[in-house]
Amino acid sequence: MDNFPKQIVVAAAVVLNHKNEILLIHGPKRGWEIPAGRVEKGESISSAAVRETKEETGIDIEIMRFCGIFQHVRESVCSTLFLGRPTGGVFKTSTESHEIGYFSIEEALNKITWKGFKEQIEYCINRQEPFFIEFNN
Repeated sequence: MDNFPKQIVVAAAVVLNHKNEILLIHGPKRGWEIPAGRVEKGESISSAAVRETKEETGIDIEIMRFCGIFQHVRESVCSTLFLGRPTGGVFKTSTESHEIGYFSIEEALNKITWKGFKEQIEYCINRQEPFFIEFNN
C-alpha cells in the first residue's frame, strides 16, 4: 500500500513583452489563461515553465524571477509561478491552445473567466516578494 503523499506540481509563466502586454492562450478546457503545465519527472520547475510556454505558444522565454506558489490543498496541486519575457519564436497553436495573443493587463484580466487565473496574474505583477497562497475550495 502506497501511503506517500502525492502532489501535482504545475509550472506557469506570466510573460510580459516590451509593451507590458501579457501572453495568453485560449484552450479548450478553461478558456483564456497563462501558459502552464505539469512538471515532468527529472525536470526543474523553471525549465517546465519555459517548456510549457514554448509547447503551448511557440514563444521562447527567459525567466526573470520566481513569483510564488498557489497551493490547492484539497486537490493536492501546487502551482508555481514565474515572471518571464519573450526572447524569440513565433506563435504556434497546439491541442492546448487554439488561440494565442498578447493583451494589455486590463484586457487580459477581462478575458480570463477563472478567478484563480486572474489572482495568479495579479500576484505576479503586483508583488515584488515571493508569495505562498493556500486554499481549499
